[in-house]
Amino acid sequence: MDELKNNGAIQLFEDKKIRTAWDEKQEEWYFSIVDVISVLTGTENPRRYWSDLKRKLKAEGAVEVYEKIVQLKMTAPDGKKRLTDVANTEQLLRIIQSVPSPKAEPFKAWLAMVGRERIEETIDPEQAIDRALDTYLKKGYSEEWVHQRLLAIRIRNELTDEWKRRGVEKGKEYAILTDEISRAWSGMTTREYKKLKGLKKENLRDNMSDLELVLTMLAEASTTDISKTAKPKEFSEHQDVARRGGKVAGIARQALEAETGKPVITSQNAKDFRQLITDIVEDAASIPEYTETEEKTEDESEDK
Repeated sequence: MDELKNNGAIQLFEDKKIRTAWDEKQEEWYFSIVDVISVLTGTENPRRYWSDLKRKLKAEGAVEVYEKIVQLKMTAPDGKKRLTDVANTEQLLRIIQSVPSPKAEPFKAWLAMVGRERIEETIDPEQAIDRALDTYLKKGYSEEWVHQRLLAIRIRNELTDEWKRRGVEKGKEYAILTDEISRAWSGMTTREYKKLKGLKKENLRDNMSDLELVLTMLAEASTTDISKTAKPKEFSEHQDVARRGGKVAGIARQALEAETGKPVITSQNAKDFRQLITDIVEDAASIPEYTETEEKTEDESEDK
């Protein structure tokens, strides 16, 4: 299971969230079983349903399915990581057979689609970008913002690749270094930044303005370049590099604020930005196609 990626990533079936993890070595998904049962049955207690179903599977002789169920740490509704029973596609199909539900067949088709899309993305990563673009647009973000966000993802991946090459441990150490960068350019840790924007589980970068995203990218791109030059070995050296990279963006932020007299960092979040876009569109729609003067000019030109 060392090759599992995207642990706790969310897939959507009929707008219902299903936690997943991708096994790169085996090239297959693992799905949270209680999430699947919740979707299929609508029960308010999917954990109890699954507990009863496990006993039923064992009694039916489906020992192979029962014994191959593994547990992974996934993010629970309260935001904490907890061990959760998961199943791969083959195991899940066997479990679904024991769950009477009108959604069983649509869910099987969804499973096939999810698997196909992930394999396609492995072969052609551009497809993953296209799907991410489409998802953000459906959520109401502007196309310009989405392109910025996708660039931010690429820059972040380049930074984490650099950390991985130099032995930084994914998880806690990544989080510490990310906070060092954030504090150096914005004056806040990630948690403090999210609190400013009134966020809980939401992704901070999905709730940033264009300028906030640009400065985050500058901070992380600078950290990557400095790391490649400095070649840090000890974790304390990585922390120093993170602060230096973040400081580059911090200087840029201060310079811009001095020029405009306005703070770059804002408490606005995605809801505010989407409403702003809606207001602009509605305002534009309410403007007459021609002003009275323009109408007169058009009429006069036709008479000529």
